[in-house]
Amino acid sequence: MSLSDDAKRHLWMHFTRLDAFADGEVPIIVRGEGCYVFDEHGKRYLDGLSGLFTVQVGHGRSELAEAAHKQAETLAYFPVWSFANEPAITLATRLAQYSPGDLNRVFLTPSGGDAVETAIKLSRQYWKLRGQPGRTKVISRYLAYHGTSMGALSLTGVPSIKAPFEPLMPGAIKVQTPYRFRCRDCMHLDACTLRCADDLALRIEMEGPDSVAAVFMEPVQNTGGAFTPPDGYWHRVREICDQYGVLLVSDEVIAAFGRFGHMFGSLRYGYQPDMITFAKGVTSGYSPLGGVMISDRIAEAFVTSGGDSPTFLQGQTFGAHPVSCAVANANLDVFERDELCAHVLANEGRFKQLIDGLRDIPLVGDVRGAGYFLAIELVPIEGSRGVFTPQQSRWLLRDYLSPRLYDAGLICRADDRAEAVITLSPPLIAGEEEFAFIESVLRRTLTDASREFAARSGG
Repeated sequence: MSLSDDAKRHLWMHFTRLDAFADGEVPIIVRGEGCYVFDEHGKRYLDGLSGLFTVQVGHGRSELAEAAHKQAETLAYFPVWSFANEPAITLATRLAQYSPGDLNRVFLTPSGGDAVETAIKLSRQYWKLRGQPGRTKVISRYLAYHGTSMGALSLTGVPSIKAPFEPLMPGAIKVQTPYRFRCRDCMHLDACTLRCADDLALRIEMEGPDSVAAVFMEPVQNTGGAFTPPDGYWHRVREICDQYGVLLVSDEVIAAFGRFGHMFGSLRYGYQPDMITFAKGVTSGYSPLGGVMISDRIAEAFVTSGGDSPTFLQGQTFGAHPVSCAVANANLDVFERDELCAHVLANEGRFKQLIDGLRDIPLVGDVRGAGYFLAIELVPIEGSRGVFTPQQSRWLLRDYLSPRLYDAGLICRADDRAEAVITLSPPLIAGEEEFAFIESVLRRTLTDASREFAARSGG
């Protein structure tokens, strides 16, 4: 039996059909180096998705592996239930220094989904402590992805991945996404009308302001394809949250740690959250870790005089894991030494320029994004805002583009959870060589796909 055969028989891969590789090998990645990974046959691939928006500093960083080794020899594990450990203390202190405003408390979790779940629970308990127990509802955006646990999935606005698990947590409300390419309010106008932001105020009014605990939004929304906020959007969202006394949670599981040229995406777009959820890039994927940055204002509700403060009733066995925290500190050392945020800001323009150049391909309808996070939205008719049928989308993304991009040595995401998009998110160390390779593979593959699609469609 080969490793591939064992994988087919025993390994249940995430978000993967069990019969996906019935007629072929399971791709097995065995090694990483810089912006590249290698399969069991020695073939090299450019990791154009940073694993899963995660490997900020690149693969094969020995200093991160050494940090894990050193910490495991000293203290491999001990819970932070009424105890602390040095790597967690150091990490929390550093994160507080990087974060905007008064986000000085850090609750460390094993993953991003756990971080979102923690923020939901914290917002609900906070309002109970403030004497407003009716504030239980949470608002997020349509199409947004926030995780797969039952609370985080309730926030998630992707119908196709929610339906099998319904009914979900009650009181999860959805509002418009800043999706200008298809926005009925402003796609034909010179600028965004900010109706997408004002929809938040309308929903709060509809639900009743005293019933809403928190709003969860990403700085740049991933699902649907790198929806960047229009000018004035975040100022208006913050204004609405303040008007109705609602907490604002910035979900930065993808956006934090340099993806947009700042340690936190909210710094890029100039708004002050009450909480920030994070994961992925905090360790560059070298060890699992997530967390929530929490404002002093929220923390104050859990501190009372007389030594009888309420406890936040949340915790995980592997929260603030010493090895993961040590890896995170080593990862932040690389960020500071190599000035990775500055590198992203200096090079994002060239990355966007090359990908923007693909607009002359018939299938390409839009290119959007910021920093090292871009998306290409595909359309069936050149120059249109048309949409694919489910059968067309399945053929284009699953049957045609995904295998050909992979065969060409490029790992990226061909995504159909909304309209058809290709998402790019290379490691933050990428530069001209990697950008040029990504552009050349996409140009060749999308040009061939356009020709084949037209032939199939009778065009």
